[in-house]
Amino acid sequence: MAVRLRDVTGLLDEWYDPRWAEPWDKVGLVCGDPEQEVRRILLAVDPSPSVVAEALDWGADLVLVHHPLLLTPVSSVAATSPKGRVVHDLLRAGAALFTAHTNADAPPDGVNDSLAHAVGLTEPEVVLPDRAGTDKLVFFVPVDDADRVRAAVAAAGAGSVGDYDSCTFSAPGQGRFRPLEGADPTVGRVGDLEVVEEVRVESVLPRSRRREVVRALMEAHPYEEPAYDVVELANDVTPADRGHGRIGDLAEPTTLRGFAQRVADALPGTAHGVRVSGDPDRPVRRVATACGSGDFMLDTVLGLDADVFLTSDLRHHRAGEFREHDRAALVDVAHWAAEWTWLPVVERKLVTALRERGDTVETRVSTTVTDPWTFRVD
Repeated sequence: MAVRLRDVTGLLDEWYDPRWAEPWDKVGLVCGDPEQEVRRILLAVDPSPSVVAEALDWGADLVLVHHPLLLTPVSSVAATSPKGRVVHDLLRAGAALFTAHTNADAPPDGVNDSLAHAVGLTEPEVVLPDRAGTDKLVFFVPVDDADRVRAAVAAAGAGSVGDYDSCTFSAPGQGRFRPLEGADPTVGRVGDLEVVEEVRVESVLPRSRRREVVRALMEAHPYEEPAYDVVELANDVTPADRGHGRIGDLAEPTTLRGFAQRVADALPGTAHGVRVSGDPDRPVRRVATACGSGDFMLDTVLGLDADVFLTSDLRHHRAGEFREHDRAALVDVAHWAAEWTWLPVVERKLVTALRERGDTVETRVSTTVTDPWTFRVD
């Protein structure tokens, strides 16, 4: 049975839900027909011309990348620009392009997890849980309309808890109101006090979906002015499985020099190499990591019991201020190399999931180095 592009993208969307992407991000299918057959998949960090050339030379039907090709808006994909040529080359060859970016950073088996495991962290835990962005919606609706309104807010993004959807809690009660002059009540008459058998409905939702869920509530609710509350929830006290950064212990303590060498051995080589700030003989047991540009986590790491923080793209002043506290060392690696560690992980997931369905595809993880720095002089 042929594997269709929609089969592969369906798995990717299940593992790395596009709703988890940052609002500014551009993820998902960039080009390709969901019904086209997929026999070969090339995985890479960047959709650069060199990666696309490698994919097409190999005969790939799908190029799965981490970084978006069209992150900033464009008005043309003419072949006169590098990005335009990439699009033209893919379309001519009948190859698809799919991006999983910030939606793949935070979840289990995502980029943060992959980096932490690659450098030897045992049972790494999330540093900044995504659950901080959760709301609870409470609304009141006549009994006969409750199911319809519940369905509307669920379709807009409310009610997802782990592996469950359409999750709500309901309790009966009485709604009381008096329509005033100028009102157009669904129930009752202007000037009369009305009592209606209603249901109180509660449901959680991602804060990023607040506007869409409230709009769906307003459109589906029978009342002219429905009563509702949106409450911002605090973090749960139970461990999170999705979020930014990871922290964990090494199986065996080492020194800062030894850990830096472990990182160099685990990651693909680049001209950037592994930069270290700290005493080479400093003991290292507990490690914090963050994929991508890690400046945003420096203040958080100061409050952890980490001996070292591994990340990328640290700026001079922020790194210097961090080191003045002398609470943890710093290890800075190439952005591309750190995020490359996710590719073998998602490759294994795809191969395993398709095999369980009785399907097979050929896969290849690109080793083409697309880090922008090409050499250094020591």
